[in-house]
Amino acid sequence: MIRYLRLVVIGLLGLSLLTVALANRAPVEVRLLPGDLAALTGLTWAMELPLFLVIFAGILAGVLIGFVWEWLRETGIRSTASAKAREVARLERELAALRGRNDQGEQDDVLALLDRPSGK
Repeated sequence: MIRYLRLVVIGLLGLSLLTVALANRAPVEVRLLPGDLAALTGLTWAMELPLFLVIFAGILAGVLIGFVWEWLRETGIRSTASAKAREVARLERELAALRGRNDQGEQDDVLALLDRPSGK
């Protein structure tokens, strides 16, 4: 059921993107800098692209910037989690060593009691 729902949502998204692309086929001029600033700096790079490509490129750039922003924001969280994981592993090793020592100690005590001569 969820699989079909996911396919329906993906299909509707694809259909809406296709509709936007077909409705915005007109070419637009994309410039590196505004006209006055381009004349001042001498950078007059310009290109004609269909409007839907400009729209989709803006959406893609926004998503990528958001991913990078979140990755950078979570750096501290990941480092804290890594430090905690190392501490947990160290404590588990220490606990296993203590349990092993305790188990050996109990066996030795029991054997010592059995080996001790009786007072009778």
